[in-house]
Amino acid sequence: MVNLEWYRTFKAIYNTGTLTGAAEALFISQPGVSVHLSALESYVGYKLFERTGRKMLPTERAKALYNAVYEPLLKLEEAEKTFQKSTEKHKPTITVGMCFEMFQATLEKHLSKLPFNVIACFGQYPEMLDNLDKGIIDLVVTPQKGDAQGVVHEPFSYETIVLVGGSEVKATELHNLLYHNDKAAAERWLKAHKWYGTTGDMEHLFRFWELNFGHRPDFRPNFIVPNLNSIVRCLSDDTGLAVMPDFLCHEEINSGKVKLVWGGEKKLQNTLYFGCRKNTLYHDEIAQLKDILRNVMPVVELV
Repeated sequence: MVNLEWYRTFKAIYNTGTLTGAAEALFISQPGVSVHLSALESYVGYKLFERTGRKMLPTERAKALYNAVYEPLLKLEEAEKTFQKSTEKHKPTITVGMCFEMFQATLEKHLSKLPFNVIACFGQYPEMLDNLDKGIIDLVVTPQKGDAQGVVHEPFSYETIVLVGGSEVKATELHNLLYHNDKAAAERWLKAHKWYGTTGDMEHLFRFWELNFGHRPDFRPNFIVPNLNSIVRCLSDDTGLAVMPDFLCHEEINSGKVKLVWGGEKKLQNTLYFGCRKNTLYHDEIAQLKDILRNVMPVVELV
C-alpha cells in the first residue's frame, strides 16, 4: 500500500512550490521531503514535478492527482485535529550549525532550559551554509557569509585570533625581539617551541603568520589534536604554543593556566554572523537562541 505521508508531502510541495517550503510546512527535513516525493513518483509511475531553478512546477498528471487526493486529505487533517489531545502542543526542533568548540563554550549549558528541541550539527562552514539554504539547518553561527538569496547574515560578535602558550612559556625574549622589530629572530624563537594544532584546520595559524610575518609558516605543529578545547587542555601548565580564538581560553588565561603570549602586530579578528533563512516558521525560537549567544559573546562594533 502507498504511504499516506507521501500524499501529504505531495500536497505540501504542490501548495508551496518548493521542497524547502514543504519541509517547513510539515516540520520535517528537506531530504525527507525528497525521499517521499521520489517514493510516490516511483509508485505512480510518472514524474509529478518539473524542477526549474528553485521552483517545483506540477506536471499535468500531478494536477490530476492533486484534484483526486485534495478532498480526502483535507478530511483526514480535520479528523486529526478533532481527535488530537487538546493538551498536546507541538514542540518544534531547531537545527543549529556552528563549530564544536563554540557550541561547548556558549550554547551547551543552556540546552536543558530551552522550551524546544535542538539538534546541534558541526562541519565545514560552506557545507553548513548550503544546508541552511536547503532547509536542513535553521540557524548557522559562522565567520563566513554565503551568497544564497534566501539567507540573511546578521553580524553579532567577533573572535580575536591570538598566540597563546602554557603558563611555563617565558616570552620576555620574544617581546624584546618584537620590540626591536627583529622578525627573523622572533620567527626562530617561535619555531624552537613545540606547537599544537587541530586535525585538518590550520587556517588560524596560516592567517596569523601571514599577517605578522608576510608569509605562511614553514613548519607544521608537533601535536595534532581533535579540537581547540583539546589544545587548551594540553597547553595548561606547559610550554607549548598555539594560535586560536581568545574567547575559547579566556578562563584559563584568567586562572593562569594558559598565557596570552602575543596579540600580533595587527589584530586579527573574524566577524561572526547569524545565518538564517528569510522565510522560517521558527522566528521566536531562533530569536531566543540568538539572545543566548549575544549574552555570552563579545558584542560586535558596527560602523
